[in-house]
Amino acid sequence: MNVASSGNDGRQCIASGCTRAPADPDHVITAARAWLGTPYHDQASLRGVGCDCLGLARGVWRDVVGPEVFEVPPYSRDWGETGPREVLAEGARSMMIEVEPADMVPGALVLFRMAPRAIAKHVGIVTSPGTFLHAYERLGVIEEPLTSSWRRRIAFAFLFPQR
Repeated sequence: MNVASSGNDGRQCIASGCTRAPADPDHVITAARAWLGTPYHDQASLRGVGCDCLGLARGVWRDVVGPEVFEVPPYSRDWGETGPREVLAEGARSMMIEVEPADMVPGALVLFRMAPRAIAKHVGIVTSPGTFLHAYERLGVIEEPLTSSWRRRIAFAFLFPQR
C-alpha cells in the first residue's frame, strides 16, 4: 500500500514521488491539446503523424519536461492483460509525481485499468474536472467527457514534473 506524505508544494504525494515540483497544469494541457487530431498509430509518438495513448503521454513529456528518460520497450495492445506487475505505473512512478486518483487535477496523467483484474494499460491527460484527452484506436487523439465509466477505471494518477 502506498503511503501519502506532504510534498514540497503542499500537494499530497505518494511515497517519494515529490522530489520535484509539478509542472504548470496549463502548460501540460496546452501541450496535450496540440496533439488533438493526431491519428492513432500503435507505439508511435509523432504529433500530427501518429501516436497511441502512451505515445501521446511521451510527446507531452517531451514538450513539458524535456527529453525522454529511457526508451520504451515494445508492449502489447491487450487491455485485458493480467500479471503481477503494474509496469506502466512503475515507469510513471519513477519519473513523475504520484497522487491519489481522488486528488487528480487538470494536467494529471491518469492510468486506466480497462478490465477487471487487468493491469493498467491505457493513459489519458485530465484537461478539466470533467474532461480528458487520450489516443483511441480508430479515433486518434480526442478530448471527451470523463464519465463515470471512465472514472471508475482510473487506477493511478501522476503529475508531470517541472523541467
